[in-house]
Amino acid sequence: MKKLNIIFVAFLSLGLFFASCEGEDGRDGIDGVDGQDGVDGQDGADGQDGTDGADGQDGSNPMMVNAADLLLTSIETDGGIPYDADNPATVYPEEANVFLPSVLGVDYTVDRAVAPAGPTARFPLFQGWEIVNGTPRELYYVITEASDRELARLLGVIYAPRMASSIGSGGEQNSQWSDDGRLVFEGTVDFSFTRDLTPGAANGLLFGFPPASVSPGAIADENWSSYVVLPGTDVVINAQPVANSTGIHDRIPNPNGNTQADEDDLNNPNLAINQASVVMQLLDGWHNGRPYYFHIVTDTSADGPAAIELGVFAPKLANLPSFGNFPGGSMLPFSPTANGRTSDTGDGLGFQGLNTASLSDRQAMDPTNTFPIDPRDPEYAPMWDAHITEFTVPEDERVILTSFDLINELLADGTLIPFRGNANQYPGSNSLSNLLTATGAIINCPVISQPFSSAIGQQYGDPTN
Repeated sequence: MKKLNIIFVAFLSLGLFFASCEGEDGRDGIDGVDGQDGVDGQDGADGQDGTDGADGQDGSNPMMVNAADLLLTSIETDGGIPYDADNPATVYPEEANVFLPSVLGVDYTVDRAVAPAGPTARFPLFQGWEIVNGTPRELYYVITEASDRELARLLGVIYAPRMASSIGSGGEQNSQWSDDGRLVFEGTVDFSFTRDLTPGAANGLLFGFPPASVSPGAIADENWSSYVVLPGTDVVINAQPVANSTGIHDRIPNPNGNTQADEDDLNNPNLAINQASVVMQLLDGWHNGRPYYFHIVTDTSADGPAAIELGVFAPKLANLPSFGNFPGGSMLPFSPTANGRTSDTGDGLGFQGLNTASLSDRQAMDPTNTFPIDPRDPEYAPMWDAHITEFTVPEDERVILTSFDLINELLADGTLIPFRGNANQYPGSNSLSNLLTATGAIINCPVISQPFSSAIGQQYGDPTN
């Protein structure tokens, strides 16, 4: 495996490696401002243009401006194209329906005979630091959400104010600024593990899921969370790790096909460190009766979903508030099904289910889970609290679950029940479904786009390195 060259920053002690965020020198203007204004300005439902509740819009919030400058400057330093909120490099047409304007390009090829990895998106790639046994190591990550509206606008990411409620829960991660203007994280991630999944045997109407055994392809230590608190603030970003010297994220497609071989190869052209960009595989889903609810899966609080959906197993996420309880907490409920349809009935709706994903080779078929809202809703958050359903009818009577309304209808008539493996926490406290319970598993899956059918098969922007 190729090793990244670690850039050692001169310092006499670890304390000198970190730039002070609370001191009096104001090195980069990151001290002295709480940065939280506009976080509760939720009256602007789309939350992306910064026109409501954003009192920092005219530059009066220097902390967010300077934080964005540091992050965007690092992209330019590393050979990439930093996002420009006033003049974005890619302006997506309406039919592409991209929620994350900083995405450099999208490829909506869903035919896996043409594109083995399926649809993909190309993201700006940030370089930060993790400290391993006292030694700095480069970590590469993507940012998809911020809890501050102004910061979200400047970075071209999704405004998700509910992420800020993670602070103090023990499910978040603190960070520092290094003296080269990069984020230094408390936790670390090991990408060197080999993912393995053995489907479960038949058990009544269940088959394939739950798996008989799982081994995630990447494991975070006890300090890692993608909900990262910016230094000296109460602002949270969703910073998901994708590569370090141990390897790369399993959702970075293999150019030789969707296979296990060389999955941790840092030479993978879809990871372009010298261009500060990374191409990641999108997963399909359903929302409000429509398909193509494209998202990425980066890390999860449990080893099962990490193995099934090719994510990082990050146990600290389990401390985020609060399972099965919506609209409280920092998460959103979504609904996979344990035993969906594994064969195409000819209605054009395809397959669905954790069973289908578990039975396919490296998830050549997505579970196509069902989601309740999209990122333009002020209640959106990228951490999703899994509420799994289970069909009580034979496979030929199972339908594709295209919306939460349909799920609630089928729960009411008994066609669906809460999955028997759910933790049954907080029954009835989820305002989106009082008939469904939570598993206790958290999945970080930021939603990137939900294109119209006319966009399928098309490419927009610059989707390849």
